[in-house]
Amino acid sequence: MFQVSMALYQSTIVSLPGTYWLILAQYSYGKVTPIILFGVDHFCHKWINILSGVGHKDGRGGANLCPSSAKSQLLHNIMVTYDVNSKSMLLTSTKLKDFNPSELYGDIKNRTAKPGPIYRFMRTRLFSLLYYLFCLLPVKENRILFASDSRGEIGGNLKYVYDEMLRQDLEYDYKFMFKENSFVKKSLLEIIKLAYCVATSKATLLEENYPMISPLKIRKKAELIQLWHGAGAFKKFGYSRLGQPGGPKINSKDHRNYTKAVVSSKNIIPQYAEGFDIPEEEIFPLGIPRTDIFFDEAYKEAKRAELYEQFPFLKGKKVIMFAPTFRGRGRKEAHYPIENLDFKKLYHNLKDEYVFLFKLHFIVLNKVTIPHNYADFFYDFTDYREVNDLLLITDILITDYSSICFEYSLLDKPMLFFAPDVEEYISKRGFYYEYQSFIPGNLVKTTDALVERIVNNDLAEEKIKPFRDYFFDYQDGKASERVVNHLINYIN
Repeated sequence: MFQVSMALYQSTIVSLPGTYWLILAQYSYGKVTPIILFGVDHFCHKWINILSGVGHKDGRGGANLCPSSAKSQLLHNIMVTYDVNSKSMLLTSTKLKDFNPSELYGDIKNRTAKPGPIYRFMRTRLFSLLYYLFCLLPVKENRILFASDSRGEIGGNLKYVYDEMLRQDLEYDYKFMFKENSFVKKSLLEIIKLAYCVATSKATLLEENYPMISPLKIRKKAELIQLWHGAGAFKKFGYSRLGQPGGPKINSKDHRNYTKAVVSSKNIIPQYAEGFDIPEEEIFPLGIPRTDIFFDEAYKEAKRAELYEQFPFLKGKKVIMFAPTFRGRGRKEAHYPIENLDFKKLYHNLKDEYVFLFKLHFIVLNKVTIPHNYADFFYDFTDYREVNDLLLITDILITDYSSICFEYSLLDKPMLFFAPDVEEYISKRGFYYEYQSFIPGNLVKTTDALVERIVNNDLAEEKIKPFRDYFFDYQDGKASERVVNHLINYIN
């Protein structure tokens, strides 16, 4: 139970991660009046440090909620009562639900079943045994495997390399193994097929970590090529975080068996060698294949037209895209604290000229709840997979610690870095470069500062070119061609 003194006001919006609560204040002749009863579902360690901002003259309320957790899902109902005579508000919180979702689901976001011991044996020990048995067969010199455990179909860097191979009319035996995420179960046939294809392919192409393949010893006549999904080098990852909370174990096998990896610039080879724990000479600065679209004028024009036709509300307005990275230690507790943004201030200051798109990280558990009275300004594009297509219609990018800033710099358009928790994030995660001097735009920590920079067009665009030139050796739209010619064709 909480009691807070406050001034008389008509209504307030209290924001929490993933939702907005509308408290309607109704007054009747000085009597104590119940206002509203509501509930909210969240993943969190503990309950509320509540109403840090209630009582502001503008009628804005605020609240803090502890970050998401893989081991606690809470549901609370709150009764709000306002006493007009004493000008006080009484909040009563009743817990309705509290359970550990990791005991129920393997993947909380998609609610996939928790794998049992038989399946865990199949995807680890049985898979490895099958792989080494298939290694007794000869390597197929013309077989190329494209594999991903984070998408259901070919896309990203893999698609652009595959399209380039088709453009060159290369006669390879192409194999494809894709799953939406690593928690979606593979059938026994799929496990056998994956083991066979990895063992007998001349090259296996990845674009992120693939836990089933990581423990395997790659054959001498075969290649495991990592076309990493991110450009540049920003926050520390992989073995650069060894010994840190959330970092890999010292005996982890993730990444270490890549025979080759592709990056965007020679300047970041040391960082990727450390992150993957592989030799620097196995890392090639050939460019990021999926950025080729930024230099293809026909593609850009066609994609913009397609997006405007599919989403007509984007026409006639400038587009702000909000694309932060997630908080938490991985996909079981990934979240973003939406309450950092003041919807009301963004709406009233920017709605005439802009629309505001949310593009949260695809593993984030909480969702954006857009108040109905702001629905002509805020739009949630989190489920739109190919973020680079959205960058083509974006006029201002707002991010924080995401590598999306590297791709966007190729378009030579302005960006802002909204990072209210920058000191805490740096102390816990760490960066390869000093954050504030490194970012190609202004750092802002509040919605007021964010709005001010946009309204005054104070976007530090002079920082973009030196940033882009440092992190991209090539800016010509031919990264896919270089990957195919220097890595795929070369090994054959």
